[in-house]
Amino acid sequence: MGGASPAPLGVFDSGIGGLTVAHALFERLPAESVVYFGDTARVPYGPKSPETVRRYSAEILEYLVGRGVKMVVVACNTSTAQALEHLRACSPVPVVGVIEPGARAAVRASPSGRIGVIGTAGTIASGAYERAIHAVAAGATVHARACPLFVPLVEEGWFDHPATELIAREYLAPLAAAGVDALVLGCTHYPLLKPLLARVMGPGVRLIDSAEETAEAVRQELAARQLLAPAGAAGDHRFVVSDDEPHFRSVGARFLGERLRNVEVVPLG
Repeated sequence: MGGASPAPLGVFDSGIGGLTVAHALFERLPAESVVYFGDTARVPYGPKSPETVRRYSAEILEYLVGRGVKMVVVACNTSTAQALEHLRACSPVPVVGVIEPGARAAVRASPSGRIGVIGTAGTIASGAYERAIHAVAAGATVHARACPLFVPLVEEGWFDHPATELIAREYLAPLAAAGVDALVLGCTHYPLLKPLLARVMGPGVRLIDSAEETAEAVRQELAARQLLAPAGAAGDHRFVVSDDEPHFRSVGARFLGERLRNVEVVPLG
């Protein structure tokens, strides 16, 4: 495909958290249209087996390709960790994940090479961030920590609640003790906790938001493949969930800072 392409981007997540990536894409690439799929019937992916995550991710890829997307953005850290290579092997369109952009940004941001990573149990257990960081900087030291309680706290809207801060201090104490100077927010829910996490870690630690880094990686990939939307186009965004549309609308509005329109329900599997 040469030249500009008006086809939409496909973005998917295990549920709602990937809206942070979608929001970053809306801001960085306002001319691009997006079809977002949240697998709300089968969330969370974090505790599930790699085989199950790959199967779910492949089903969503097939759905989005059927919607005519020109690229698929895997906005879920767990899916990126467990399924990215599988998806790239079977996809007719380019596939971009959230881990490699975050890893590159962390290496750039860390003068000491001591990098912290927080994420779901599945993402941390996969070792995907360690591999991606070491591919860029072999001498980096990576301190990874699963923070499974952050997702329900974010979905509850407890972004700056005393209970959230208490849990954050417990989770992050080993990373602070290790002297990390960059902390990768390795779950798409976590950017909503940025002010609290910055307070807990202190001013000497740079927080790496994979959503922003991924949006820039998508822009570069589209430009390299001559797939950017035509100049002056206005992005048209569609949202699809596999279940529980009302919850997606109410919680999703916190992620996007606006009311969600054009939400449809499409069960998969």
